[in-house]
Amino acid sequence: MLNRYDRGMAPTPPRRRRLNPLWRGLVEVAFIVFLFYSNLLMGEFTRSNRDAKTLAFAIHDVLTPTNFAIGLASALIGYLIFEFLRKRV
Repeated sequence: MLNRYDRGMAPTPPRRRRLNPLWRGLVEVAFIVFLFYSNLLMGEFTRSNRDAKTLAFAIHDVLTPTNFAIGLASALIGYLIFEFLRKRV
């Protein structure tokens, strides 16, 4: 096949920027906290829906400082475990 372009004119592939480790860690921890809260909210809404309670009641019941501390601690532990496994494997 005939190459019609000079090497100097070859298109450069777009470079993908990587997040620096701090931002990547923050995004991963936030995602784990999101998953924790969504799971907690689904369970609470299912349980409280039997008593004809609203979604607002379930959200109010789930968003507590204790649940936030548990979610954040779990997210940090999960992040550290996944980082360890990512570097090991």
